[in-house]
Amino acid sequence: MTAVICRKYMMKLDKDFYTRDALIVAPELLGKYLVRNIKGHTLVAMITETEAYRSDDKACHAYNYSRTPRTSTMFMEGGAAYVYFTYGMYHCFNVVTDIKDEPSAVLIRGLEPVSDMEYMSELRYKKPLNELTKYQLKNFSNGPGKLCMAYGIDRSLNGENLMGDILYITEGKEISDYKTGKRIGIDYAEEAKDYLWRFYL
Repeated sequence: MTAVICRKYMMKLDKDFYTRDALIVAPELLGKYLVRNIKGHTLVAMITETEAYRSDDKACHAYNYSRTPRTSTMFMEGGAAYVYFTYGMYHCFNVVTDIKDEPSAVLIRGLEPVSDMEYMSELRYKKPLNELTKYQLKNFSNGPGKLCMAYGIDRSLNGENLMGDILYITEGKEISDYKTGKRIGIDYAEEAKDYLWRFYL
């Protein structure tokens, strides 16, 4: 790990980065590093896939400014973590964007581990990294529920300040070439299901 990369892990994204439209923030998060400090470990992974959600989007939990106990976090000022539980099984981690009371967020869909993957393996699979199969390695953190398991992210981090020291995002690789596509698992969202609001490497 070079000194230059290590320094990038220390350069946290600031409020100005987050308090913008989700459609601007989502592709710009690609290549950035998600950092998690947990039980003496510092987990680092590069963000490889995101999805944008806004209040004018029928796939958004806070569509048409719907405020509920679950969605209230989305109304916070950009720079907070929005973590929800879905299908009775998985947690999903989102980055709240835009100004206060303008509910929008970016779902983090994929990560590429950079450091302390051994500890991530214990969190993800409850076994050492060298015991994982090729299939398990391939599917280590390539989905929102998977990456939350690998990072130990649950509802206790809902509303967490992403400019603090527990869970945050830093500067990373400069990404100029990425792909777009339809978001996943939102067939109920009428015309919004066809929006090309998924961004990935």
